[in-house]
Amino acid sequence: MKKIITIAGSNSQKSINTSLITYTNSLLENVDIISIDLNDYVLPIYGADFEAENGIPTAVRRLDELFNTADGFIVSLAEHNGSYAAVFKNTIDWLSRVNTKIWRDKPMLLMATSPGNRGGATVLQLASAYFPFMGANITDTFSLPSFYDNFNNKEINDERLKKDIHLKVNKFQTKIL
Repeated sequence: MKKIITIAGSNSQKSINTSLITYTNSLLENVDIISIDLNDYVLPIYGADFEAENGIPTAVRRLDELFNTADGFIVSLAEHNGSYAAVFKNTIDWLSRVNTKIWRDKPMLLMATSPGNRGGATVLQLASAYFPFMGANITDTFSLPSFYDNFNNKEINDERLKKDIHLKVNKFQTKIL
């Protein structure tokens, strides 16, 4: 069975991106889902001096080994000041020290949501341009705007957005099979 790694790019205990990932996981069929909580991989701030003195943290090596098992990735990014959340950026900085092709040239569905009406569009644009250099084969992107208006009862309630994510998840699944 194919393995999909899902990541919410946030360390918030009430992350709306985690809610979007959980919903998206429910749309996947016939796959093993490995949901990564960045809180389970507490890392020091990346720095060349720290790495020279201490090497690669064990948590980074564990995460890198887990990434080796993936047939695809679904990532939902929190947008902080128009960019990645610090915890996510730090994680990918560390992972790139082990393997510059973090995403292993595997299919990726890239998503974002936010309380605002742009739905994390800026971070999606940034990641769409940057992630392919890190080995992402982005099959599609999905933005869920105005999270608190468009998501309740653990699902997307806007029919147009619901149809859109279903199409994009199906497209992603055909790429991993």
